[in-house]
Amino acid sequence: MTAPTTTRPSRMRNPAVVLPAAMRPLLDIFEAAKQGGVPQRTLELVHLRASQINGCSYCVFGGVASAKKAGESDERLHVVAAWREAGCFTAPERAALALAEAATRLADRPDPVPDAVWDEAARHYDETQLAALTLMIALTNLFNRLNAATRQPAGATW
Repeated sequence: MTAPTTTRPSRMRNPAVVLPAAMRPLLDIFEAAKQGGVPQRTLELVHLRASQINGCSYCVFGGVASAKKAGESDERLHVVAAWREAGCFTAPERAALALAEAATRLADRPDPVPDAVWDEAARHYDETQLAALTLMIALTNLFNRLNAATRQPAGATW
């Protein structure tokens, strides 16, 4: 009996690469989210947390590299999955991470994004910033689904 392999081969290239006309609008949304006034490090944390929840190894790997480029520390990256228990995140970051979790786990509760989660985020971010966070979360979830469905392997960065 051979040992199981830890990686599975990709089924195909990312669909947004196969259909290049799809990639440009997605990147435009990403750029718009970056212009919304939310610190880049916070956007990176939100991206990483949603990708962890969705099990997208490609985005987790690339997200860690991207977060480090944005100045994020190894210590904080190591505890993103347990952010509630870690004391190293600010109140605004915690609100953004809670929003990312709720908006990623839509089917986990009858009210997918409870008022308490939204209201806490709104205490720290204005409407433009909330739009940026929501776009980043949604776009991350879209890329997670494309990558997971087609088994994009971890190890590549963008």
